[in-house]
Amino acid sequence: MSGWPTNPKQLGKEHPRYDGPIKVTGSAKYASDMEPAGWLYGMILRSPWPAARIRAIDLRPALGVQGIRAAVTANEPPFTVRYCGDELAAVAGVSRQACLDALRAIKVEADLLPFVVKEEAALRDTSPRVFENQPNAGEPRQIQTGEVDAAFQTADRTVEGFFQTPVQLHHCFETHGNTVQFTQDGITCWASTQGIFSVRDSLADNAGVPLDRIRVVSEFMGGGFGSKFGAGVEGGLATLLSKQAGGLPVRLMLTRFDEALAVGNRPSSFQKVRMGAKKDGTLVAYELEAFGTAGYASGGATAGGGGGAGFPAPYIYQIPSTRVRQTTVAINAGSARAMRAPGHPQASFGMESIMDEMALALGMDPVDLRIKNDPSEIRRQQYRIAAQRFGWSAKYRSLPSSDSPVKTGIGCAGATWGGGGHGSEAEVRINRDGTVEVLCGTQDLGTGTKTLIAVVAAEIFGLEPAGISVKIGDTTFPPSGGSGGSTTAASVSPAVFDACQNALADLASISGVPDPTGANWRSATARLQINPVVARGRWREGLSSHGVGGVQMAEVEVDTETGFVRVKRIVCVQDCGLVVNRLCSISPVNGGIIMGIGYALFEERILDSQTGVVLNPNFETYKLPGAADVPELDVILQDMPERGVIGIGEPVTIPTAAAIANAVSNAIGKRVTRLPITPARVLELLGKIPEVRPQNGIGTG
Repeated sequence: MSGWPTNPKQLGKEHPRYDGPIKVTGSAKYASDMEPAGWLYGMILRSPWPAARIRAIDLRPALGVQGIRAAVTANEPPFTVRYCGDELAAVAGVSRQACLDALRAIKVEADLLPFVVKEEAALRDTSPRVFENQPNAGEPRQIQTGEVDAAFQTADRTVEGFFQTPVQLHHCFETHGNTVQFTQDGITCWASTQGIFSVRDSLADNAGVPLDRIRVVSEFMGGGFGSKFGAGVEGGLATLLSKQAGGLPVRLMLTRFDEALAVGNRPSSFQKVRMGAKKDGTLVAYELEAFGTAGYASGGATAGGGGGAGFPAPYIYQIPSTRVRQTTVAINAGSARAMRAPGHPQASFGMESIMDEMALALGMDPVDLRIKNDPSEIRRQQYRIAAQRFGWSAKYRSLPSSDSPVKTGIGCAGATWGGGGHGSEAEVRINRDGTVEVLCGTQDLGTGTKTLIAVVAAEIFGLEPAGISVKIGDTTFPPSGGSGGSTTAASVSPAVFDACQNALADLASISGVPDPTGANWRSATARLQINPVVARGRWREGLSSHGVGGVQMAEVEVDTETGFVRVKRIVCVQDCGLVVNRLCSISPVNGGIIMGIGYALFEERILDSQTGVVLNPNFETYKLPGAADVPELDVILQDMPERGVIGIGEPVTIPTAAAIANAVSNAIGKRVTRLPITPARVLELLGKIPEVRPQNGIGTG
């Protein structure tokens, strides 16, 4: 199927990042670093109310502030804001202080409305409606296979549980934003984005400018995790400000506070699960009643990044009779966006938790139960590989160990992800002096895309990757799709491969050297005249594929006196197709696991029920894993070169939280039912402190 070289010289080796020195020396220029001549600061005024009818916005006081060059409203009043952080207006000025003064000067007339910020409360008929003309609960997604009630009757064991996952924020280290210049000649945008062409298209739609008069540039960007497709509201406002300011560039980068409110999140989930099995461990019946929130979900309760309850169920295991009912609930909070493997971590936590409960009820080893019911041969192999590497059989105990206050536990979980490739193009230029340039309109989220392109080109031409010049992140280059869904490598690699093969054929024809690769390269290119060899290529079938599994096992220590959880070790077995650059492949795997640790132990957006505001909008109160929280990471890449290139940036973050939760449950002998697993929640499970009851989540406005 593949078509890739069977005995590669560069593919699969460890290559340092192409742009590593530029980044570590601070020479790389991000959207937030752009300072074109005459540039202005841009800032956004956001709603302090979770629900209000905006009657009027007076920008005249802002325009009177010294140094302010432009001020615009986000919408034309009257309009309704539906969460704390909704955009009201924006200004552009010569300094940050001028912009802050201008925002404070803007006068807003508003009628406050009742609101709801808790999912359970939003389900009540008596709760305030986020959208006036429709209920907060969207139309349920319902799926049934087989005769569920009859199947439960045949089960020898039935287990059930109620599981909760939090709203998780993207918190990209580089905040969302753009530097935009809108002149009579068109628009130039330096963007922090996962899709330069989608930014171009959204700017064209919003500004009414033809596509051929818009250029979007994004050579470097500091993370997106699914939240940076399109120009965003901030891009649209920066464009309007630049136009009003007479074509001066406007750099509008969001603050960390803005990031916590307005640029998406991973939705919450509340899952009531019931599952039945035979004595031998064969699963026979499954039932799920779930709800969750995608915030106000722009456009109604059923919209918004897959919705709050839109996760796959039952997850990965083969069960003949299933009944699933999932409801997305609107609340007065920022709406969801895709976030690294959207929906899958929620699905994994609920499913893998109930699997461990079933293993306990049956007296089975959790790994054996999974192998018995997993339809994927690849994943069954991965459980065996991981168990051997981890030492599972020797470590597994169904009850907490020792009388020491520090307990050790282990847990496991699996995952699946689609990935795959899509239409991408690339251009290769071979110059007379033997130098090679590769151009592609893709972008690099930090995953090493430039290095990947250089390695592919070097493999085809018989050169070293360091000798390949790679240019990406510009809409004047051959088009490529967005970088999301673990599709970048599987999309770009085949296009570069195709372009290089076409260029090689042209070089052989022009130079008269049948095989111009490797040692023959310089003699062949020296025969070129003034014009370089230029060839294009595009993504095609056979060089990439889709669909991966993945298994992780976690070992934890739990201090039962403080409730503190320390992850000691994680073993990850991940199938990955053809490895292009082993060094860059390991990096996103480690990063994905660390993100999963954050989801398991630390991260949760907290809203105040009485005011609707986000209570932890910064890195002091919204915790992320630090260096001391990262355990030993033992990653096994399961190469399958015959499958071609497959992206693995997302599947690795899916099972981590579930594996850790199962390990904590194994350590303390109590089932973890809610993420994140904070010290207080561990102590609640152990009965050492009373359980904290949530507020009702309804405000009067």
